[in-house]
Amino acid sequence: MATAQMLQIPFPEFTTIAPTKSEQSEISKNPCISAKNVVPLQPINCSTIFMPNSTNNISTVILPKNSSMIASILNSSQQSHQALPHTLPRTIRVVDLFAGVGGIRLGFAQAAKEIGITTDCVFSCEIDDWACKTYRKNFPNDTHDPKCDITAVDAKAIPDFDVLLAGFPCQAFSIAGKRGGFEDTRGTLFFDVARIIKEKQPKVFLLENVKGLTNHRSGKTLQVILNTLREDLGYTVFYKVLNAKEYGVAQLRERIYIVGFKTGGKGFEYPLPLPQEERKVIRDIIEEKPVDARYYLSTSYLAALKAHKARHQALGHGFGYEVRDLDEVAGTIVCGGMGKERNLIVDTRQTDFTVRTHIKGEYNKEGLRKMTPLEWERLQGFPDNWTAGIADVHRYKQMGNSVAVPVIKAVSKHIIVEMLNSMYINEEYS
Repeated sequence: MATAQMLQIPFPEFTTIAPTKSEQSEISKNPCISAKNVVPLQPINCSTIFMPNSTNNISTVILPKNSSMIASILNSSQQSHQALPHTLPRTIRVVDLFAGVGGIRLGFAQAAKEIGITTDCVFSCEIDDWACKTYRKNFPNDTHDPKCDITAVDAKAIPDFDVLLAGFPCQAFSIAGKRGGFEDTRGTLFFDVARIIKEKQPKVFLLENVKGLTNHRSGKTLQVILNTLREDLGYTVFYKVLNAKEYGVAQLRERIYIVGFKTGGKGFEYPLPLPQEERKVIRDIIEEKPVDARYYLSTSYLAALKAHKARHQALGHGFGYEVRDLDEVAGTIVCGGMGKERNLIVDTRQTDFTVRTHIKGEYNKEGLRKMTPLEWERLQGFPDNWTAGIADVHRYKQMGNSVAVPVIKAVSKHIIVEMLNSMYINEEYS
């Protein structure tokens, strides 16, 4: 008899399962099943295993959430004679709306790759020229160009796809309608997401937005969105605010993640936070070598920041620059305003403070500097130099507007596993 081989998807829920008496009886009737090969300490919540079927070929079994492992394996063995599709899909087709520099697409693709599935992005849409330049650099094999205005996109012309990804902007919604659904989203960019979903009927969507969406207009905006997705478009919808610092990046970044399934979805759960010992702090992401002196604050600028902070403190405000401890996490990175100055660090490794740019005064000797664009990429979980090749001002903006890739990856892995569970239970995913 072939030995069972297993591919375990790393989820935190693990338990030991022993076969029931009835299952033991069934096992004895099915010689191709050996309980001892599959029972001890197996992940049963959203798991994929490979096991021998009745012809000793290895076939895939997707275990439904909270189901009996032995029962599922027996069921698969009995059905193997019927040639039902138990193989993983080779490719998941996605579209990437409000794509930015491709963070959501990247996280989803990373999750799929770990499960053994490729992704094919059949359509991308981004209106910012500089973001499109970075996007093209990192996805050079795309046969489509990302530059477009989503409000002018003909949904019918988009190629068929399985999963819609979108980090759509939050705008004010009209709450004129009694139900607050599809019609009440007109005039907002979310409406364009909704009309594409309505036309193309993807199996799944993943939407990302700021935490403030949960209480925008006392929660009415979010309710309009949920009503549209659930009642008007017919999806099973989940939403949750997750903090990036709990999922592998050294940044406090709370965002809402909205997930919808056309069919299935009952087994979907959001990923649990990483254990404390696996989380990152600023010290983990700073550049390995001393950074250029231009990232250090000039004495005149530092004096202005101190005066600005003192003025606001006198008024009882909390505005001003902030110096972060290297053993803590960064605050939320944002573009514009004092985005960089709210995440200053002390770095005394640089000794060459020769002024090579036009500044007032000289570089401070306190070691106070801004984080570099590369460090911001790491704060968002991107590969190094994702935004390289353009001016720093654009690199900072792109990272401040982007997503925490490891959070997208963690959520996407749970989405894909639920899709595979649905494929096993409902043949439309096969």
